Amino acid sequence: MFESQTASTGDDPKRDAMPTMGFLDHLEELRTRLVYSIAAVAVGFFACWWKVESIYDIMQRPIMKALKDNGMSERLVYLNPTEPFNLYLKIAALAGLFLTSPFVLYQVWMFISPGLYRNEKRYVVPFMVSTIALFTTGGYFGYKVVYPQALGFLIHFGRQFQPMITIGEYTSLFLSIILGMGLIFEMPILIFFLALMGIVTAGFMWKNFRYSILVIFIIAAIVTPTPDVLNMCIFAAPMIALYVFSIGIAWAVHPKQRRARKEKKAA
Repeated sequence: MFESQTASTGDDPKRDAMPTMGFLDHLEELRTRLVYSIAAVAVGFFACWWKVESIYDIMQRPIMKALKDNGMSERLVYLNPTEPFNLYLKIAALAGLFLTSPFVLYQVWMFISPGLYRNEKRYVVPFMVSTIALFTTGGYFGYKVVYPQALGFLIHFGRQFQPMITIGEYTSLFLSIILGMGLIFEMPILIFFLALMGIVTAGFMWKNFRYSILVIFIIAAIVTPTPDVLNMCIFAAPMIALYVFSIGIAWAVHPKQRRARKEKKAA
């Protein structure tokens, strides 16, 4: 995105020239977008602070169900008087970030858009919608499928002991699973930009499909909180589906494919 120049890309010669921005201009633009984003997240934080107890009640539901199903006390504990307050601050901040994520993503797009051609800026709406939708879908999948399965296995496995689960430990595990699944579901967005810049191709991804499956299962084995194969497969299955979907995205947006479609249309 540093000072851009119009280069020969083999695309349509009528394509609009890429605007130029100096290094200091980029720093000023970055500062502006950061200020707007921080202000928006601060507003979201205060909005979520008033409902933080209700938000945490939703977060507790998986562990409460797992404890109830195994006939255990449905209570979490804390070891430090400041822990609940600090926890609520953290939850309100994360919830505020998620609530204001459309605005923050728009600021990200406004920062990178000067480095794009005018006809590439039409991706702003699909980028924002798909990013939020994929992250939400991944988090919901983790909350409804992955996390309950993992908790059920862990609580049942240790049912001969009396659990003393702290709110801090539980929240850390919850966020690692939910945010992790949300980020995993962003794979198509990453591939979209890599393919758009010509870094990866659909052919390369398909040719290395078997190695990608191996890497996916290694990642699933690392991030899953339980050692059983079932939970590892639950993690790996959506990643494999997203990888296949990403191959189609790479094929659609790669520069060679775009040029081929233009030439075919011109002929």
